[in-house]
Amino acid sequence: MQIYRPFADLKKFHLEARDGKIGRPDEFYFDDRHWLVRYLVVQTGNWLFGREVLIAPGMLAGVNDKKKTVGVDLTLAQVEKSPPLETIRPASRYYEEQYYQYYGWQPYWTNDLLLTPEVRPVFPAPAEEQTPEPPDTRLRSSKEVTGCTLLAVDGEIGHVKDFIVGDKEWVIRYLEVDIGSWLTGRKVVVSPTWITAVNPQRREVSVKLTRQVIRSAPAYEPSQLISKDFELQVYKHYCGTGGRNKDEDEQ
Repeated sequence: MQIYRPFADLKKFHLEARDGKIGRPDEFYFDDRHWLVRYLVVQTGNWLFGREVLIAPGMLAGVNDKKKTVGVDLTLAQVEKSPPLETIRPASRYYEEQYYQYYGWQPYWTNDLLLTPEVRPVFPAPAEEQTPEPPDTRLRSSKEVTGCTLLAVDGEIGHVKDFIVGDKEWVIRYLEVDIGSWLTGRKVVVSPTWITAVNPQRREVSVKLTRQVIRSAPAYEPSQLISKDFELQVYKHYCGTGGRNKDEDEQ
């Protein structure tokens, strides 16, 4: 069964190769077209002198909550000899080509079903807003998007606190949004379906929702796993309002 987890929790797990521990994930790279995690960026610690390595989700072999590990179907030697991570971040397409050539895997951008599972949006987007996306969407870093202001259609409403990802398909299910500047300590979730733009340079993530709709969304508690009941509440809330302020509908 797939569990949707805050990435902050996954950072506490060790990635474990067939013959030993690799390290802990520090961030991840994702594309903002499919909202899929493409790579975990892993801090290796002493065994590779603190070097960072990339691990693609297709190499992961499952999460063990009891041991706090994520299995990796590789040996330590394979990881050690993998192409060194670029200083320019996130990774370029040239680096990605080297990476997949090294492991002998088919790149995800050639529609390998193992690495790009079919993504079904949580909420239906309006048909008129579905526009063709370029085939080479630039990778984003979770670090560069965390902390960005969430920009609703009528102004700012909190900031991105974390990502909630599935631990099997590695789909980004929700963004955790801290709206504590309006309602102290309150957090809500927003599906990528409603996101219209990600602009790390301006430190903004834009959504096709009003501030009122986001403020009135079901409260999210990061210490609790996403349940079906909670998802149903979220679904009913956003789909019931259609991303509009209820007061606007009555006018």
